[in-house]
Amino acid sequence: MPYFERLSESIFRATEHTGGAWNTTEQHIAPALGLLAHVVETDRDRRGQDALRVGRISYDILGTLPIGEVETSVQVLRPGRTIELVEARLGHGGRDAVVARAWLMRGYDTGSIEGTSFTPIPAPEDLAEWDPTTVWAGGFIASAEVRRAQEEPGRARFWVRSPLPLLEGEKIGEVARVAGLIDIANGMTVRVAPAEVAFPNLDLTLHLFREPSGDWTGFDTTVSIGESGVGLTHSVLHDTHGPVGASSQILTVRP
Repeated sequence: MPYFERLSESIFRATEHTGGAWNTTEQHIAPALGLLAHVVETDRDRRGQDALRVGRISYDILGTLPIGEVETSVQVLRPGRTIELVEARLGHGGRDAVVARAWLMRGYDTGSIEGTSFTPIPAPEDLAEWDPTTVWAGGFIASAEVRRAQEEPGRARFWVRSPLPLLEGEKIGEVARVAGLIDIANGMTVRVAPAEVAFPNLDLTLHLFREPSGDWTGFDTTVSIGESGVGLTHSVLHDTHGPVGASSQILTVRP
């Protein structure tokens, strides 16, 4: 069973595998972020702009989503032949729950100067299996396979993959696949037990300098909490060939 079933061009039904970690009767936001990325890429390809690649997607999380039907929409805010800004929305019952903005960029041959100073992380087979359901409930967490090396609370390197498709019977791009997993970062190396302190994220921003590939997504993650109820989960993202980009999530921390 996939995370979502398509009902029409713009309407989807969430399945039980989207069940949330903070509230199991609501959706975990991770699959919804992947769905919006898929909506953006599908619209791009339909318009004949498939030469453009996703450089950044920023998501603002405006509210929660029940495990049920959701509506999506997409529009081009800044059209262009080499750069576009696209906005996609996902909601329920006429209310937006997530707004995404994606920069789509034309690719150029920069193979002769490519490089990064981000440090690679150990391969998935070199890290121990870890069961995230020992910390979190919900259908999405239960669907994830995790391998992790935790240095200390709030600091870990780990790999995540899921055997479940985002949508059944549709080709899902690598960016949408990764976007459907990265929100999990906020719960994979907690500083404080979620039974004691709530720390949901209000946003997520994904930057990619290289298109990811393969089933596994790697995270080099640091969680920080300030003195006045604000936190940050920041991750350098990897595939099995090396670093591909970074993601950040701002947290509202509530003892």
